[in-house]
Amino acid sequence: MEKYVAYLSLSGVFKRFSSTVAVKDVSLEIAEGEFVSLVGASGCGKTTLLRIIAGFTRPDAGTLTLAGKRMEMLPPNRRGVGFVFQSYALFPTQTVAENIGFSLAIRKRPKAEIRARVAELCSLTQLLGLEGRYPHELSGGQQQRVALARALAPNPSILLLDEPLSALDAKIRAHLRAEIRAVVDRLKITTVYVTHDQEEALSISDRVAVMHGGRILQVGPPIDVYLHPSTRYVAEFIGTSNRLEGRLAAGGRVSLGGQIVEATAPGGLGDGTVCVVCVRPEHIDVARANAGEDGSKLASLSFLGQTVRARLVAPAGFELIVDVPTADWLAKGLSTGDPVRWSIRPGSAMVFPGDEETDA
Repeated sequence: MEKYVAYLSLSGVFKRFSSTVAVKDVSLEIAEGEFVSLVGASGCGKTTLLRIIAGFTRPDAGTLTLAGKRMEMLPPNRRGVGFVFQSYALFPTQTVAENIGFSLAIRKRPKAEIRARVAELCSLTQLLGLEGRYPHELSGGQQQRVALARALAPNPSILLLDEPLSALDAKIRAHLRAEIRAVVDRLKITTVYVTHDQEEALSISDRVAVMHGGRILQVGPPIDVYLHPSTRYVAEFIGTSNRLEGRLAAGGRVSLGGQIVEATAPGGLGDGTVCVVCVRPEHIDVARANAGEDGSKLASLSFLGQTVRARLVAPAGFELIVDVPTADWLAKGLSTGDPVRWSIRPGSAMVFPGDEETDA
């Protein structure tokens, strides 16, 4: 979404708790119907920012607008948001149907309308037949669906989800995140999703906002954030990355322990400058070293299913993690201890200043 009119807009948002600044000057614009994930390590400020959007936490400074209306001073019940908590927060003494219809019941909507809405949402979230069960009679995935349906019941203007899948195992998480995205797409509802899981954020989002130290370091489509990180922190946090110390050489190249690789260096860095090179494991090619060649050593192997992960030790002493599709690896016929040579694919080496701050 390169061109859009902001539906949800945050500008210059700050929040401090005692001596800790949890959110620092955050500005973000989200289009109507867009799915944006806030991703970052624990303590980066992503949940605080989500709670500010919801109205559970009041910012110390900054503005929030939804559909052009200021809302930073409005209480949660006047913002038109649906919130899915990390713990689901279902009412244990209420059935699935009662949990889903709760927000409509307290608004004193007609019973027929509530029944119809509950039935619609149970169908949408695959809960048909479970309407009379209580939360303790449900699996974790089913409880998550109930929490999602309850948040959607009053037709909110925006859906907010705070790590809703963190308590589930990996296989169920992968299945349910696809379900969540399908429901969101069907309803065309603007969504802000908080997670610490990079794979989850990359797979489910229209755009990803990487947070660190209370700030948004980069926001963009998942593939751009992964392939073109704006800072070393983003490169190292998102996905897996080899971090190597190098020195800029002539012609925009970098020397890594004597091996020259093609790279594009940031402006203002001259030849001989110490730098940090980040490269994804799948962007490194590896082959058996030629006879008599002083190559690297294949130190260990890990079979990961679709890929084989190899750990190489270069003559200069640094290590490299390389990911190769399993079928391609089998064709190479390599074993632990073999001498190998490696190369970084052109345009794949990401170069950052050696003194770049990463602790914000």
